[in-house]
Amino acid sequence: MNRRVLPALALICAAGLAATACSDPTAGESGSDDAKRTAVDPTARLDGVKLTMWTAQNTVAAPKQVIDAFEKATGAKVETQAIPDLYEQNVPTKLASGDRPDLMFWQPSISTLPFVQPRQNLLTLDGEPWVSKLGDTEKSLGVIDGKRYAAIVTSPAMLGVYYNKDVFKRAGLSEKDFPKSYDELLALGRKVADKTDAAAFYEAGGDKWPLQWQMQLQLTDLDRQWWADLNANKKKWTDPVVVGAIKKYKEKLLDAGLAQKNYRTGTFTGQADALWKGEAGMVLNVTSFQSQLQAKHSTAEIDKKIGWFPVANSSATGLYSPDQTNGVVAFRTGDDKRQNAARQFLAFWLGPDYPDYIKAMKIPSVQPSVPTPGGLPDTSKAQVAALPTAVGVFQAKAIVAPDTHLYLADMIFGKKSPQQVAQAIQDQFAQVAKAQGAPGF
Repeated sequence: MNRRVLPALALICAAGLAATACSDPTAGESGSDDAKRTAVDPTARLDGVKLTMWTAQNTVAAPKQVIDAFEKATGAKVETQAIPDLYEQNVPTKLASGDRPDLMFWQPSISTLPFVQPRQNLLTLDGEPWVSKLGDTEKSLGVIDGKRYAAIVTSPAMLGVYYNKDVFKRAGLSEKDFPKSYDELLALGRKVADKTDAAAFYEAGGDKWPLQWQMQLQLTDLDRQWWADLNANKKKWTDPVVVGAIKKYKEKLLDAGLAQKNYRTGTFTGQADALWKGEAGMVLNVTSFQSQLQAKHSTAEIDKKIGWFPVANSSATGLYSPDQTNGVVAFRTGDDKRQNAARQFLAFWLGPDYPDYIKAMKIPSVQPSVPTPGGLPDTSKAQVAALPTAVGVFQAKAIVAPDTHLYLADMIFGKKSPQQVAQAIQDQFAQVAKAQGAPGF
């Protein structure tokens, strides 16, 4: 799930370490492995071959189905190794020490993929048989400077609004009232607050990371050139449009009483409980919230009580947010047999095993030709339907994903103004981009 990004210091250290110790002086530049590639038979025998795969502690079971099936089909062995939290911080440190796996879960976004130095460390995956099968949104992930470094095995998280159907009914609201802009969303929240005893929104200031979404939703009108200019240090996070988004969140939602009273200390688990009980009318969050609901309630129960709709700053559009379980990367270890086996593992995962994998995981398909399994809640189906037209959150657009949630937390506790939040975001962004060696910084 896309809960956090690397702290600025960790990112800077990771960038510096990865640029030196992580590089294999015998490896050369990415792409030199292409000459040795042959057509991949996903089920070819691999007796005696052992691969390692790094995962986060909370996702160690995520590849179990495909590993079991791959081992049975090929005779290979795949050992998962859980990296202690914080995963995104500890992985670059381990790589810098010279340790590396054959395969690894890693967020396939332009803001996070660079921190494992893909050009030096990863196999390029362009032209693999599964690439053409991906949906359009999924094809856009895992690519840096025109080269593919990550296989996309799960759909990116979707950001949208979960709502309690009973609360909406009490407020006299129906699907025809779903908002087509952020301002309309706030107006919808005002109706919930005025006509029911529920809070319009539940905000999780205690866990901090969900605070970023209200701001993110307002930045969806910024075009590709704006983000390109930001990444080239020609635009700043202190741009009035960003400051305005932060200010609107504070003044029109928090200060206007549209969040629950304890929004400063609210939690992620508290969001799900409050929405389920009807203590809050809406929650703006990503698919990890969906997973939390499914862990506690049946599909029938969710369908009866909870709905979902997409919304952006000026349209009824969803947002997608990459996370570390979306992408799998393969490392250049210098061992041709293991590298070829890693490619074969990915071809098996996204080839003959993929229908079984998504059925076992109960998740949407990343391949339009492979149907999403049945039995998913309507909220999940709505997210699948919204994905093809969704726009990326800033983690998918900016070369660095700043800790906006930490600075917003400072704001809700009165430690920073909206302008100061924007300045802190800009300072971190520029600091890390410079450490990465990004042009213009």
